[in-house]
Amino acid sequence: MVKNLVAYFSASGVTAEVAKNLAKAAGADLYEIKPVEPYTDADLNWMDRNSRSSVEMRDKSFRPEIEDSDAHIEKYDTIYLGFPIWWYVAPTIINTFLENYDFSNKKIILFATSGGSGFGGTVENLRPSVSDNTKIIEGELLNHNPSIEKLKDFVQKY
Repeated sequence: MVKNLVAYFSASGVTAEVAKNLAKAAGADLYEIKPVEPYTDADLNWMDRNSRSSVEMRDKSFRPEIEDSDAHIEKYDTIYLGFPIWWYVAPTIINTFLENYDFSNKKIILFATSGGSGFGGTVENLRPSVSDNTKIIEGELLNHNPSIEKLKDFVQKY
């Protein structure tokens, strides 16, 4: 039997709501990727070039530390990985998460929330953080907290 996980990072709570509903729709376990230092509103001010998120996203090698490493990825076949889009890509904390586990022979389906941009170069930016035999699929933007029925369609599609 295929075992699924919805893993997500949410700085403001928007992606968290989508992830919780996606886990229900997929019959999946849920795992929150939490930074050791939570993001404040000031940290997320993309109009401030010196805000934490702006500084992190300018340096693609930056890896924000995550709170724990007990996602037990080895138990899952498919991982739905969600995050907000920052500067047309996944936040670098997603690279931290991917580099902390062995995703060999796993399928990762991306989903994201965004105020206006698409996935941009997300897959290309995440690919070096996993092994060559990990399949990364650019899923969809799941904005406006879609219904469980729409999320079930998303699960069936991928």
